[in-house]
Amino acid sequence: MEHWEVIFFFLVISFVYASVGFGGGSSYLAVLTFFAFPFQEMKMTALICNIIVVTGGTIIFIKHKQVDWKKVIPLVVVSVPMAFLGARLKLSEQAFFIILGCSLIVAAILLWIKTKRLEEENTLLKNNYAKDAGIGGTIGFLSGMVGIGGGIFLSPILNLMKWDTPKKIAATASFFILVNSISGIAGQLSVATKEINYTHIGLLSAAVLIGGQVGARLGVNKFNPLMIRRVTALVVLIAGIEVLHKHL
Repeated sequence: MEHWEVIFFFLVISFVYASVGFGGGSSYLAVLTFFAFPFQEMKMTALICNIIVVTGGTIIFIKHKQVDWKKVIPLVVVSVPMAFLGARLKLSEQAFFIILGCSLIVAAILLWIKTKRLEEENTLLKNNYAKDAGIGGTIGFLSGMVGIGGGIFLSPILNLMKWDTPKKIAATASFFILVNSISGIAGQLSVATKEINYTHIGLLSAAVLIGGQVGARLGVNKFNPLMIRRVTALVVLIAGIEVLHKHL
């Protein structure tokens, strides 16, 4: 691999994102953009790395019964097909990078906003399943277009909505990222026109497997979640500004 430093960045990114329940797709794309990786390979790489990072956490959440299927299904039943359609949409490189840069900046703002922690379910607002489906579908389509899982948008929005307790929102975001990333990959493969370097993807996948496992374990016990979210927000903001600076 030409850029060994990319492996290091992926290791660090997966560590940070896994500690707050995300996959890291947005920042993987920013790094790949900086190092001028092939356009079509970037989204595939980000989505595969997303899946690797969030799969373990999703399994743990399900085992501990943190996933409320009655509330999660309306989000993903629309987001999954929309992620597939978004991934199939053919964008010019400039349009892709402009959408990516704007998305990163919006995500950074959402991540930075501090919401009051709700630990008791009786303090939550009543869910509107039609609204949840609309939110899931919108984020799913955007995620498919830019090659991310969408959790970086979904989690802060659900917190602002008082959708559920923090643990259940983290579990929901993890599952959301997983299924949308799989759907996005399927959409990309259905329209792929160029060969993808799976050696690069394999090396980066190994890096995020290590970083994600360590981050998920240390994040639960060692780190302040708000601090990590805000560090993540700053990283995402800088990445978004850099992407727009290079492509506007």
